[in-house]
Amino acid sequence: MCGRYRLSRRKQFIEEYFATEPSEVDWTPRFNIAPTQPVLTIRQHPKEPIRSLSMMRWGLVPSWAQDSSRGASMINARAETAAAKPAFRDPLKLRRCLIPADGFYEWQKTTSGKQPYCFEVNEGELFAFAGIWDRWMDPKGIAIETCSIFTTTPNAMTSDVHDRMPVILSNHDYDLWLDPGLADVATASDLLKPFPATTMRRYPVSTRVNVVANDDEECSQPIELGYLPAQHLLFGNN
Repeated sequence: MCGRYRLSRRKQFIEEYFATEPSEVDWTPRFNIAPTQPVLTIRQHPKEPIRSLSMMRWGLVPSWAQDSSRGASMINARAETAAAKPAFRDPLKLRRCLIPADGFYEWQKTTSGKQPYCFEVNEGELFAFAGIWDRWMDPKGIAIETCSIFTTTPNAMTSDVHDRMPVILSNHDYDLWLDPGLADVATASDLLKPFPATTMRRYPVSTRVNVVANDDEECSQPIELGYLPAQHLLFGNN
């Protein structure tokens, strides 16, 4: 699964990297983003080749839901079954988005508890999760936009920590994933695959990241463990 991640870049850098229109969205770098919180997303205009930034709540609430309580349990969508799930089927077909990040966290079970790790692409470069979104109307008629991150089977870098990993899209696939003209679910689903392990690295971080209220650079700083894992497990082939 993906239940915590980092987006430590400033808005201007994100806009330039993803070629989005200048936005009034208020974004401050984050180091410990958690479910149900507002997150930065990228969508494409339905009729023009224009990308834009939006803030959404992490945890998808289907447009037809009776209330918003479902969102907390729908932060992730399984790539293998999304096309068959009522909550995810239409968003996969019609409402796809990018969710920018530059790191994510997973916890490995150990004899003394759970050890958090930060996973990055290359040397911590910006990337994008494959996301979907929906719009739900509350009883007062106020629209609430929410999103979910796809997960898939783990690659060699993540498999011994968790049995799922978030879908990280290749930057060559951004245009296709965002294309409003792509309504073929099978084609979209083909993009939901494990990211190459050879272009990723991981390292242990402090359990400070366990506490949602902690949201600063220290959350993703490497630490020394009491034992020494094999170097290739920490940093791949780098």
